[in-house]
Amino acid sequence: MQTTGTITADSLMTLEAYSKYRKENKGAIMAHRQLRSVRLGEHVNVQFESETSIRYQIQEMLRIEKIFEEDGILQEIEAYAPLMPDGSNWKATMMIEYPDVNERKRELARLIGVEDHLFVEVEGHARVYAIADEDMDRENDEKTSAVHFVRFELNSSMCAAVKAGASVKLGCDHTNYPAHLNIPAESLASLASDLR
Repeated sequence: MQTTGTITADSLMTLEAYSKYRKENKGAIMAHRQLRSVRLGEHVNVQFESETSIRYQIQEMLRIEKIFEEDGILQEIEAYAPLMPDGSNWKATMMIEYPDVNERKRELARLIGVEDHLFVEVEGHARVYAIADEDMDRENDEKTSAVHFVRFELNSSMCAAVKAGASVKLGCDHTNYPAHLNIPAESLASLASDLR
């Protein structure tokens, strides 16, 4: 599966072509997304994005909204393309998941700022904290959002270490949600392909 690259209007499928492709490939795309999804504790899911996952999201939006005109297609690309890794970083969607509505409301109030406490730590290197929600602020004085978009910028020695097989810890040091784990080897191998 493609993890980095550029998405253009010309590189997307028509609605008809995508409909056929979707039927034949949805399972493989879902497996790719699952491989790049890391659960941090019980309630945080970090979905590391890739060219494949972003292309799928754009194509899905075009399909659902029946967008086929160039202006609409370009708007969807513009909305989602910033979530694609570009060689020196990992970009992810952080989802805070509490099935019970009342518990979710209570916990989102307790977790204000959690997105700024999310980090990756490449073996032998300092922690890299997430740069969160560059498109817009997703919290207020009363609660944080259940969804955040984050970016982890890695320096060249970190990239080289990951590509050479170093382990990587994903963690959170927010007072109300302390958690960490080593990213599973299969997921990390996919994430390593994002890096130059």
